Amino acid sequence: MPALDPGFTALPYRALGDAALQRARELGAAHADFRFERVRWQDIRVRDAALQGTADDQDLGFAVRVIHGGAWGFAAGVHLTLDEAIRVAETAVEVAKVSSALTTVPVEIADEPVYDDVVWVSSYVQDPFAVSLADKTAVLLDWTNRLRRHSAVQHATAEVLQVHENKYYADLAGTRTTQQRVRLQPRFTAMGADDERGVFDDMSSIAPPAGRGWEYVAGSPADGAWDWDAELAEAPDLLAEKLAAPSVHGGTYDLVVDPTNLWLTIHESIGHATELDRALGYEANYAGTSFATIDKLGTLRYGSEVMHVTGDRTVEHGLATIGYDDEGVATQRWDIVKDGILVGYQLDRPMAHLHPELNAARSNGCAYADSPGHIPIQRMANVSLQPAADEVSTDDLVARVERGLYVVGDKSWSIDMQRFNFQFTGQRFYAIRDGRLEGQVRNAAYQATTTDFWGSMEAVGGPGTWVLNGAFNCGKAQPGQVAAVSHGCPSALFRDVRILNTDDEGAH
Repeated sequence: MPALDPGFTALPYRALGDAALQRARELGAAHADFRFERVRWQDIRVRDAALQGTADDQDLGFAVRVIHGGAWGFAAGVHLTLDEAIRVAETAVEVAKVSSALTTVPVEIADEPVYDDVVWVSSYVQDPFAVSLADKTAVLLDWTNRLRRHSAVQHATAEVLQVHENKYYADLAGTRTTQQRVRLQPRFTAMGADDERGVFDDMSSIAPPAGRGWEYVAGSPADGAWDWDAELAEAPDLLAEKLAAPSVHGGTYDLVVDPTNLWLTIHESIGHATELDRALGYEANYAGTSFATIDKLGTLRYGSEVMHVTGDRTVEHGLATIGYDDEGVATQRWDIVKDGILVGYQLDRPMAHLHPELNAARSNGCAYADSPGHIPIQRMANVSLQPAADEVSTDDLVARVERGLYVVGDKSWSIDMQRFNFQFTGQRFYAIRDGRLEGQVRNAAYQATTTDFWGSMEAVGGPGTWVLNGAFNCGKAQPGQVAAVSHGCPSALFRDVRILNTDDEGAH
């Protein structure tokens, strides 16, 4: 396990936390927690072998959250002094006093064991912030140079976004946690055009963002790095084929979905739909509600019997993986959909107390704030579709299709406010005829309702097809917060899915 960053541990977070919590106790808070964070970001962007820009940023500060008079109070500060910690605690209590007059149901939180002075660090080898900007830029410049050697590639971009997050949490019950995690998102895009056909398109990398260090970029694939050499060599030919590919004929097809595409469908149609606050209507003013309301728990047929979906904040290298959440809850793995039936939700401590029938009246560790200036809210775990027990390959799934499509890589998407009606495109679609791939087709999108789509899932691939994908930019709440989350899944076979020709649809 990498060591905690000494630049963080030298900061006075323990003394500030002690002062803030003591003042909250003196003022009669029923609950108080203190959160101190340092979040560092770095983004490097290149285009056509030229550096386009870099950004380096840091968010440093602390927050106090209290329950007083049956209401929440919250305040944050950036001046690292004991007087400021006390003032922020006093402000949080004053906010709660004002809020109590407007609170119809007193706030209570689910119980959680005390974790006294525990440390958790994510699984990585080399902190990307320890690698020089020049060395990282050189890698990206090389990627665009290699892509542009191919005649089909007119322009090429590459980027890497890196995050180093440190967090200290303490509460009146006695829990104290100190945590550190690293994540990064490398990617490239090759762009080209067929002037005779009037076609322009691109081909992006399908490498997922990961809770890993710089070894994911510069290490050996045998040690967990992505095989960038293989993908850089393949992408220009894939782009050339895509530019020359025929347009898909709209209709009903069987669909084999690669995990590099299916993860996004999981995110939008399962991950968001099973956030309990959304299902209860808390997000209605911003990003919608959910068709998967709590009265359907245990009865809703979400998908076919081969559908087993878990929530997990513990999986190695997951973007939402952490040891303890922002309410001091030890993170867990649990079932959300089992044998196709909705059996669970994602919870924080207030939601778990409101619905003690879920997760044995305990939070499953889904509270997170993206900044010391933001209050923790219920955020998505690593929500993943589990593979078959037997080793079923993607080729095995393709072999079961007489007429269909195989989709690889994510692209655009659209879903309604209840997470029910949707359509998704992909980086590339391949025609399947009589159990074999026949080359790419263009302008395809698949469209369905959530329950029809997952209900049509006939088979899932085995463990060898399972890949942990994800996104850095999941948005939620007002004021808006952004969180990173992973979704693991195998390849999967779906029957009789509606396929649109996006050019034809656009013409209407």
